[in-house]
Amino acid sequence: MSAGDDTRDPLSMEGGSIPNSDAPAFRMSDVADAEIPFLIAAPHGGRHYSTDIWEKMRTPHSVSLKLEDRLVDQIAKAVSIRTGAAALIAYAPRALIDLNRDPEDIDWDMVSGSKPDRRIGNAANRRARAGLGLVPRRLLRTGEIWKAPLSRKELEQRVGRVHTPYHHTLNRMLQSLRDKFGVAFLLDLHSMPPLAPTKRQNRQVEFVVGDRFGASAPNSISTAAVEFLERRGRVAERNSPYAGGYILDRHARPMGGIFGLQLEICRSAYLDHTLTSATPRMGTIVNLVAQLVICLNAQISHDLRPDLRDAAE
Repeated sequence: MSAGDDTRDPLSMEGGSIPNSDAPAFRMSDVADAEIPFLIAAPHGGRHYSTDIWEKMRTPHSVSLKLEDRLVDQIAKAVSIRTGAAALIAYAPRALIDLNRDPEDIDWDMVSGSKPDRRIGNAANRRARAGLGLVPRRLLRTGEIWKAPLSRKELEQRVGRVHTPYHHTLNRMLQSLRDKFGVAFLLDLHSMPPLAPTKRQNRQVEFVVGDRFGASAPNSISTAAVEFLERRGRVAERNSPYAGGYILDRHARPMGGIFGLQLEICRSAYLDHTLTSATPRMGTIVNLVAQLVICLNAQISHDLRPDLRDAAE
């Protein structure tokens, strides 16, 4: 298998299932085929909307565009092909369920029927109270997403068929990579709406590297990522305004040899002015992220596994 073979489809396996659909919740590669200890994940790249979900949204076209990490699934797949990294890519859309949220982060006011006993104001559901919990409820300048409350049964189906199997699969793939290479590294790939220019450089931020403020990866790795991007003329920030979320909290275990970074890419860096369709710049972003993975692989081999240094070089 060649890391440069762009015709290869690495997503040979399926997992989970989208309720009221015959589509899988996600697709992934076989870790046995991985050439480096990296897993490229795209939890917010899903675009498979069942008719049921589409009809239940008040303004589906607007909501889907705002919630999706638009076309980042294509970037993740292409980077996996270029580098030989493993891949795990969601097909289920974020509107259905947010894979980067704690399963307890639920706004129970949007769920009909019986509700569990809970303590109002619990830190576990702070995102839900802002409208972007496990199942997104509202968006800024858009308002309520759904026409009617979500049933308890629907919620349990989304968790059981999408969220739970996704995280079980992610955990298994990372452990398998660690067993194969001695370390495993998760690059949790996202995209972000355009941010205001930084005061430091008076230019728009194009990338944000998140490491949970040092909890998910060593400082040397995070610094290497930011410096790599800046050397290539890109504006990159670390942990501001995105430091990573539930996925890194749950799966990055540096003491156990499993590390992770969240990488946010500005949508205007590869999409058109409507932030809807890909432009030729998307190929440039794919090349840049692939080169970043190769750079970080060498850094990891040097810092964390000296016995892998020869292979990385």
